[in-house]
Amino acid sequence: MRVSASRETPKPDDVTTWLAGRAIPLGRLEPGSGLAELDPLRAVLAGVSLVGLGEATHGSAEFFLLRWRLTEFLVKELGFTTLAIEASAAAARAVDAYVTTGVGDAREVLAGLGFWTLNTTEMLTVLERLREHNRTAARPVRFVGVDPQHPEASLSALRAHVDAGALGTRVDADWLDALRSSPWGPQHEPLDRQVAADARRLEEHVAAHGPAEALEDARIVRQFADLASRPFQHADPARTRMLARDRHMAENVSLLLAEPGVKIVLWAHNGHVMKGRYSGDTIPSMGLHLAQEHGTAYYALGAAFGQGAFRAYPKRFGRIVTRRPPARFRVPLADTPRVVEARLAAARPFDYVIDLRDGDRPESVAAWLADTNHMRSFGATAHRFTAKFAFAPAVLSEQYDGLAFLHRTTASTPVDG
Repeated sequence: MRVSASRETPKPDDVTTWLAGRAIPLGRLEPGSGLAELDPLRAVLAGVSLVGLGEATHGSAEFFLLRWRLTEFLVKELGFTTLAIEASAAAARAVDAYVTTGVGDAREVLAGLGFWTLNTTEMLTVLERLREHNRTAARPVRFVGVDPQHPEASLSALRAHVDAGALGTRVDADWLDALRSSPWGPQHEPLDRQVAADARRLEEHVAAHGPAEALEDARIVRQFADLASRPFQHADPARTRMLARDRHMAENVSLLLAEPGVKIVLWAHNGHVMKGRYSGDTIPSMGLHLAQEHGTAYYALGAAFGQGAFRAYPKRFGRIVTRRPPARFRVPLADTPRVVEARLAAARPFDYVIDLRDGDRPESVAAWLADTNHMRSFGATAHRFTAKFAFAPAVLSEQYDGLAFLHRTTASTPVDG
């Protein structure tokens, strides 16, 4: 959505005063900084076992630093056990092996996730910090992917079971190989829906006949086949890939949370962690599924920024331009009162977290939280000439339990860039 170019700087009022009074300073974002400033979050997150940590862009360095800082607090001070992330569920197992046991190479397993948005020096630092923590931790923190995209490791594992005779004769090895080599993506036509039906039968076969260690791979393949056989866009939103993706990611998170003693910090885009719908209010987000299933045990913490830079692939005439590496985009501070970031920037001069779930609030603040405002939101793509005007509708009281606000961001750094 494009916000009018007319400007009206937010003036001190009930909203900015309320925000200023509830702001919890983030302190320094650099890894290794002390965590004392975040101590008020103990009370905010009492009874919470699943925290969704969002980001307004996939390509800003400070969102990696912000989320690691909050994750470090959740792990060290509140006993969280698992870092789950919007990344390949199959490929993330190699990352988990590295951070928990030191097996493998950090750069290789990070690149193996298959997401350019994660293959950054900032994310590499996260893996190294997590490995450092796990060297002496009584309970190592696991690294888990929840996205069924890039299932190659699961398809290879299932093929190995077939070759070993562990899946009997009913599983077609050629079918697994064909699925692995099938091209799919925004520029390709979806696979035939028969692929999804075949993958579901495969999962049912593994569930009934084993081996047990193959069941997770069969689930990932079933989810991937469902995505790959759906279009990106359709007149019926229920048939789209994005609707299925959020549902599958929520399923994977809930399966993790069913294990005794597990407390999860979940990294994903704001559009996935928030507890509402996106794409014209038609697609239920992962966060909405999680909130419906887990209630107040799920806490959705969005992340916003006032101004700065990020990386994304440019879009022209509705198509993603991938001939070159992701471009750098820069957006100025928005200062119209209808933009959430303008209010947040006016409230405090430092970076901070604010809880939106509890506490007294003036009637004017409650009305602002329940109103449709606008926030910046960029995924893996952005429009070159209109990014500075692009905002998504946001009803804070419905979508988020809290917000983290950074005044300025810089573009993330590719590992090999």
